[in-house]
Amino acid sequence: MRSENRRAFLRLAGGTLAGAGATGALARDGAPLDVPAWTREQGVNAPGYGRPAPGETLARYPRLPPAFPGATSTVTPLQGLHGILTPNGLHFERHHAGIPAVDPDRHRLVVHGLVERPLVLTMDDLLRLPAVSRLHFLECSGNTPWVGAKAGWTVQDSHGLISCAEWTGVELATLLAEVGVKPGAAWILAEGADACAMSRSIPLDAALDGAILAYAQNGERLRPEQGYPLRLFLPGLEGNLSIKWLRRLKVGDRPFQTREETSKYTDLMPDGTARQFTFVMEAKSVITSPSGGQALRGPGFHEIRGLAWTGRGRIVGVDVSTDGGARWEPARLEGPVLPRCLTRFRLPWRWEGGPAKLLSRARDETGYVQPSREALVAVRGTRSYYHNNAVFGWSVAADGAVRHAA
Repeated sequence: MRSENRRAFLRLAGGTLAGAGATGALARDGAPLDVPAWTREQGVNAPGYGRPAPGETLARYPRLPPAFPGATSTVTPLQGLHGILTPNGLHFERHHAGIPAVDPDRHRLVVHGLVERPLVLTMDDLLRLPAVSRLHFLECSGNTPWVGAKAGWTVQDSHGLISCAEWTGVELATLLAEVGVKPGAAWILAEGADACAMSRSIPLDAALDGAILAYAQNGERLRPEQGYPLRLFLPGLEGNLSIKWLRRLKVGDRPFQTREETSKYTDLMPDGTARQFTFVMEAKSVITSPSGGQALRGPGFHEIRGLAWTGRGRIVGVDVSTDGGARWEPARLEGPVLPRCLTRFRLPWRWEGGPAKLLSRARDETGYVQPSREALVAVRGTRSYYHNNAVFGWSVAADGAVRHAA
């Protein structure tokens, strides 16, 4: 697959670049071997904290006034990022009661309930325990609305409630082994220290499947908006379960039926019932280039690029269509391909200058295939708000403009 895509790239790109006159582009800006001014003078000193080059800062989607005081979210500009990791300053945020100003020296984590040895831990206690670091995506279950799509959407609008980072902390399994879980224990209540005391019930088996008590992200301590000084991180599960500003873990024998899992974060089905405790984020993908708000500058070679992910393990394949789903072609996955982590995909494409419709469809190692919107709606209806992982597309107009395709 890789060699075939490389040959396709050279075949497509070779003619395009030669036709464009790559050396001529350099000549228009001056002789390429001239010594520019910045090579003839001393550079500035390094700052105490690194910052992007001028003009390279990626601004977030403008923050609109929240519907309720303290309840807000910001979204990641996926269309402008490279690789699979999200810079800390661009990681999406979701808050239900604002960002609390937590004093790490006074913060405590209480572990109690159906345990042999209840504990009250300081941050110093947690930092002394064995640590792990893993790369995982985090996705809000409300990412990609079911209805209300707009032609002017960018990837940031449609899929911006997902990010990917390296998370460092203590495995929850390590702490549970220390306190000794009693027989009959099946659920854990996780509670945050924000003003709404954000809390969710988590099955014990999910808590033992790689969950991390995270205190660092991408090599630095958590930022306040990501739960400083401590958050629960549950890889592959809906973001709302990864409680920020974590202050309490209570082990019990049944779900705790909190506000966030009764009136919120349930899926309203066509028959009027609510589907509860839908935790895993299923296989999903999106094309980030070309994508909404962008424009192709002319016919010829273009590389289709995108992201795929699944909460059930690794992505094993992504198919791309340029004609609205009539034909599909396998894209190349760009390593590393890690479990419950963003995966990049690429496909060389020659645009002939006419209308096109770009779609991507992911497949994970369990055999699950990302469904079409029609297939998902046939089962779930259109009254849901959460867990939309349907195939998503962009239309390319004859003038090169790229917009959301219904």
